[in-house]
Amino acid sequence: MDLQQPLSEIVGAQHVLAGSDISDDYGHDEALTLAPHMPDLVVRPDTTDHVAAILQTANEHRVPVTVRGCGTGLSGACVPVQGGVLLSTERLTRIKEIDLDNHVAVVEPGVTLAQLDEAVAPHGLVYPILPGESSASIGGNVATNAGGMRAVKYGVTRNNVLGLEAVLPTGEVIRSGGKFVKSSTGLDLAQLIMGSEGLLAVVTEVTVRLTPRYTDRATLLMPFDSADAVTNAVPSIIRSGVGPLMLEYMDILTMAACTQSAGIELGIPQEIKDTALAYLVVLLEGSSAQRLQEDVEAVGALAMELGAVDMFALPPQAGTELLEAREKAFWVAKKAGAGDIVDVVVPRAAVPAYIAGVSELAQKHGTLVTGGGHAGDGNVHLAVFQPDDAIRGEVMRGLFKLGMEVGGVISAEHGIGTEKRKYFLELEDPAKLALMRRIKAAFDPNGILNPGTTFA
Repeated sequence: MDLQQPLSEIVGAQHVLAGSDISDDYGHDEALTLAPHMPDLVVRPDTTDHVAAILQTANEHRVPVTVRGCGTGLSGACVPVQGGVLLSTERLTRIKEIDLDNHVAVVEPGVTLAQLDEAVAPHGLVYPILPGESSASIGGNVATNAGGMRAVKYGVTRNNVLGLEAVLPTGEVIRSGGKFVKSSTGLDLAQLIMGSEGLLAVVTEVTVRLTPRYTDRATLLMPFDSADAVTNAVPSIIRSGVGPLMLEYMDILTMAACTQSAGIELGIPQEIKDTALAYLVVLLEGSSAQRLQEDVEAVGALAMELGAVDMFALPPQAGTELLEAREKAFWVAKKAGAGDIVDVVVPRAAVPAYIAGVSELAQKHGTLVTGGGHAGDGNVHLAVFQPDDAIRGEVMRGLFKLGMEVGGVISAEHGIGTEKRKYFLELEDPAKLALMRRIKAAFDPNGILNPGTTFA
């Protein structure tokens, strides 16, 4: 059935797009291997009631619905299917409340990280999730359980979202959680919906935790003569008690590409550049300059004990530029011709073994694999440079299999989407997949939400 007229009656004809009125942006996200698909219709609701009516209508007519935030995802999860409707959250952009007493903000899913940060900064607060793209929407972060470089200190999205309002595919509206930090009252549906990649419900309101914003910061750069030395140093730094905001590992190629792309000069002597094969970037924050300086000195002394070639406390501007360049590592890899990306997560202590296995796998298949990752939480980001699709597929399968063998999972924060689905279905426990499908059926009996994604 053509839903253009019924949907127009819900949101207004100007907010239902069809044909040439649909921008190419609606057909893709940022996944490197993605084949774009254009939706039949794009609908742009403005309220929870709009979303409920849209889903109820689509469900009655068995029309698939894909939810899209800002399209910054890397797994294809927001790419519409043929014959389907794309539900865009671009008009659901209200910051409903900043509650200073409870340290929470209540926002709609289309609010971006940059918009929320601008709103809470004057209050000395911050929403700590930073997945590397500040134009990403809160709803998209919820859908993928996004993490980022600050996860070593503040955790990922599910650790910082206290409550959700969501619309089921049947049009029913539910709330789970709220402005409180603990509950033992039935199943925690908010936690189940987070990270489900749009398969279970459409989130229409998010209550997020806010934390104090520290202004005193120091960025430390530590070159090491091997990747093993970097990753082996991380547990000791965490055990030291300094509570780093970020602990980022970059191999020599990724460091060179990021600094060159951003035009950064860090002042590292050439003799150290010639011997360093990997780098650890540590960002510290503190409530006072004196406390911060004590932590810098403690980490510096520890780094030398752990085998760092040297330790550099970067000037504030250089430190900011380096971290911004690290956040944009994906775009650097994309520009350089990467064929695919990986965001495997493994137990932190297993990172050295995983990196060693990655090196062997890359050599076996004649493939360049570069990267780094959020070393503090075991999240390894890799760029795979291999033009042959069949060989690259074998490398990707090997990278995922190796991660699972050392106790990890396929994706830490990008999600499975459509682009990692075949690997997920091949490698994951069949009993778990069967349970996930039963949960999906309980939420979405007609299977209209995001078909073809993850396991659906």
